[in-house]
Amino acid sequence: MKKAKKINFKSVLRVAVLAVCGGILGLNLYTANASKLVGNKLPMPFGYGWAVVLSGSMEPAISVGDLIIVSENRPYTVGDTVVYQDGSMLVVHRVTAIDGDMVTTKGDANNTEDLPISSSAVKGTVISVVPKVGTLVNFIKTPTGTIALVAAAVAMVELPYRREKQRDDEERQKIIDEINRLKNQ
Repeated sequence: MKKAKKINFKSVLRVAVLAVCGGILGLNLYTANASKLVGNKLPMPFGYGWAVVLSGSMEPAISVGDLIIVSENRPYTVGDTVVYQDGSMLVVHRVTAIDGDMVTTKGDANNTEDLPISSSAVKGTVISVVPKVGTLVNFIKTPTGTIALVAAAVAMVELPYRREKQRDDEERQKIIDEINRLKNQ
């Protein structure tokens, strides 16, 4: 009968964190390419996307620095908070009216409605708001943030490896010392 192998919690945690870091870097690269090369400010892989709120037009429901999760579900209804692309900007506002193919929106903190837009301009509906996480997301998107994330991932792999190697070297040296001691008796 085979002996069950002991699962090392630290190794599993290290692999999980590295997978998350790799996923973040991959998504960062994907969104940067979609934004710069194609002009799509809100790429929606698998029907979902995310964006960081940059203005207070949806206060108090959504604040500056919040991370919003967007789903590209249709049709939209009055009262839904939607994201649409207006030129090179993303706008996050609430639907106030739908007239055929035209959608009218308004920021909760704004006094006036926006000009009606085509429903095809709507990227999706806000399905979740993660308060203040957008600040961290924006940092990770910077070259400094990306380098910090890569450095953290490398450190998580390299430091435990070096400690383990040092322990093995010390153990090996003890064995060599013991062999030499026994030879000299």
